Amino acid sequence: MARDMSELLTQSLVGKSIVGTDGTVFGTLYNITMDVESGALQSLVVDPGSRFSTSSSVRTDDDGRLRIPVNRVTTVNDQIIVRYRE
Repeated sequence: MARDMSELLTQSLVGKSIVGTDGTVFGTLYNITMDVESGALQSLVVDPGSRFSTSSSVRTDDDGRLRIPVNRVTTVNDQIIVRYRE
């Protein structure tokens, strides 16, 4: 059941803009990773925007996509707002 709910959540969020609490535009949501055993969401996989510098402290994967832990999400509405600096 958790997996079905996660898939529905992912489908409804893919393509949304990812923006930092300071207004930094990260890009658009590509996918969401999850722990297969528990069903817990792990990270947002983000296609970086052309204005976003991948040299920042945000982790990237082998495809150059950003990986933002889901515990950094503060708001989900028309955009997904994330906190990326402590």
